[in-house]
Amino acid sequence: MMKLKSNQTRTYDGEGYKKRAACLCFRSETEEEVLLVSSSRHPDKWIVPGGGMEPEEEPNVAAVREVCEEAGVKGTLGRLVGIFESRDQNQNPSVLTQNQNPSVLTQNQNPSVLTVLTQNQNPSVLHVCNNRKLSLHKGRKREWFKIDDAIQVLQCHKPVQATYFEALQESCLTSNGTPLVATIAEDLSPSYSINQSSVSDIR
Repeated sequence: MMKLKSNQTRTYDGEGYKKRAACLCFRSETEEEVLLVSSSRHPDKWIVPGGGMEPEEEPNVAAVREVCEEAGVKGTLGRLVGIFESRDQNQNPSVLTQNQNPSVLTQNQNPSVLTVLTQNQNPSVLHVCNNRKLSLHKGRKREWFKIDDAIQVLQCHKPVQATYFEALQESCLTSNGTPLVATIAEDLSPSYSINQSSVSDIR
C-alpha cells in the first residue's frame, strides 16, 4: 500500500505499518563508535539515521539511501541486525539477524528494517560529505559516539533505537572476538571514492 504525503510517497505493509529502513553506521569494523545525527524535529536530540522506504524499494537499498540523505555517508553494508516494531508511532521496524546473505529479505518481512552499514577507513568504500554541505541540505548535525554513550542519549529520546545495540550484541557473529562483516551483492552495495580529509569533519 502507498500513500502520498507532501513530497514523498510512504509505503505500508499489509497491517498498516509504515515500512522504514535504518543503519547503524560504524566508524570501523571494530564497531566501537557509531554515527548519530540530530533530529530534524528536535535539533538537540540524537537519532539513528533512517526513514521511509519508497515503492518497490528493498530494505537494504533504502537503508543506504536514507543514511546518505540524513548523515551524508556512504559505505559498505554489513550484517542485518533485525526488525523492530514501534507501535506507538504505527511504525514497524524489525530485527533480522545476519545470514551469510544479508540481501535475503522476503515479501513477508515488510516491517521497517534496521540494516547495519559498516564504515571502513578504506577510501574505496567510504564517502563522507563535509558538514557545511550536510547542514545546508538537511540542517542536521552528526557526531561519532562510543556505543555506551549512544545508548544513553538514545534512551532519552528514542528508546526503541537504543535496543538496536542490544540486538546487535546478540546477533554479532565473531571470529576470535572480531565481528564478521558480510558483503552484499555488488548492485546493492556500490563502492565510493573519498576525500580522506573529509573524515575529520565529523567530530
